[in-house]
Amino acid sequence: MAETTLPAELPDWIKNHLARYIETDGEDGYYWDATVGGGKGLVTTLLLTTTGRKSGRVLTLPLIFGEFDGKYVVVASKGGAPEHPAWYLNLAANPEVHVQVKADKFKAVAHTADATERAALWPKMVEIYGPYADYQKKTDRQIPVVVLTRA
Repeated sequence: MAETTLPAELPDWIKNHLARYIETDGEDGYYWDATVGGGKGLVTTLLLTTTGRKSGRVLTLPLIFGEFDGKYVVVASKGGAPEHPAWYLNLAANPEVHVQVKADKFKAVAHTADATERAALWPKMVEIYGPYADYQKKTDRQIPVVVLTRA
């Protein structure tokens, strides 16, 4: 996979989190202070790397995750914005992604949870990060829940 670039449009707090995660091989960036985004306490994060569906540019972002039945789960919330985040559109177009959890780096295949999976996973993710429920109320789109399975 090509080298990751940090898009200028990323907020500084995301750039800082990403840099801490990469520089310490996950030891520093693994936990994120969720109070920054309205949550409570520390939550675990992984790094998700996708390839731009239009640009071909490699994009890596830190995302809150849960682990259930040996699979990693992330939420494409974009803070309740009306449109999906770019990383979600990228993996919908190309589900082969790279993931880093602490120092563990691996290829994975992403899929959007179907209705049954989402019904089971959404409440668990809201338990991890409560603001997801508020984000869903802010938008007409159903916020996707994404399952990452080791390749």
